[in-house]
Amino acid sequence: MDQADQTTHFGFRDVPLGEKQTLVNDVFHSVAQRYDLMNDLMSAGLHRVWKDIMINTLNPPKSDAPFALLDVAGGTGDISFRAAGKAGAGFHATVCDINADMLEVGRQRAYRLGLDDRVDFVEGNAEKLAFPDRAFDAYTIAFGIRNVPQIELALAEAHRVLKHGGRFLCLEFSTVEVPGLDKLYDLFSFNVIPQLGRAVTGDAESYRYLVESIRQFPRPSTFAEMISAAGFARTSWQTLSGGIVALHSGWRL
Repeated sequence: MDQADQTTHFGFRDVPLGEKQTLVNDVFHSVAQRYDLMNDLMSAGLHRVWKDIMINTLNPPKSDAPFALLDVAGGTGDISFRAAGKAGAGFHATVCDINADMLEVGRQRAYRLGLDDRVDFVEGNAEKLAFPDRAFDAYTIAFGIRNVPQIELALAEAHRVLKHGGRFLCLEFSTVEVPGLDKLYDLFSFNVIPQLGRAVTGDAESYRYLVESIRQFPRPSTFAEMISAAGFARTSWQTLSGGIVALHSGWRL
């Protein structure tokens, strides 16, 4: 089927597949300057704990041995900066994001943190990465893969650019498992988060999309099957905070 005839979801709306990326870009153009502040407000700071767990799982080497990280959809640099803080002198990260506004926020942060020599920022599409085969020791993506129009292509690209023995880690919102918490979570998500977005960024609709996109993302077991289908081995996941998020892992072996 031609892409022009295919549809996908943008939040709870069905849209032509070829239009989703533009719509997602508009969301992140709108929220880039306040993105990290909104993450703190929306998660009550828990996103920092989740990201620390991701980096501890990654466990970048503390030696001088070279270690190349590709952080996709990581425009503001949060994951790469955390990894750099845990790693040795051989560590280097490349942040790849399709949104120029998010990347600019990341570059400014890298300069302020004195990490601009250890973290590069590259504009690019997760579905078609402009990097050679087997170029990276690890691939991370945090709260970004659900915004990719064709997730299977992004997973295939992740597998392609990893070295043998390289690790794939994906942190993404998931399905709340705790009875009672699920209803409170829905109430907060659909009623509070868009209003926070309006107050902080002047944009409620972008945050309504982000909330809806979480509900459209596959359950952890289904997503793990997609990771395996892309060629990854030893796939696993762990849920955090009652299932609000899941950390997925796979290896290129």
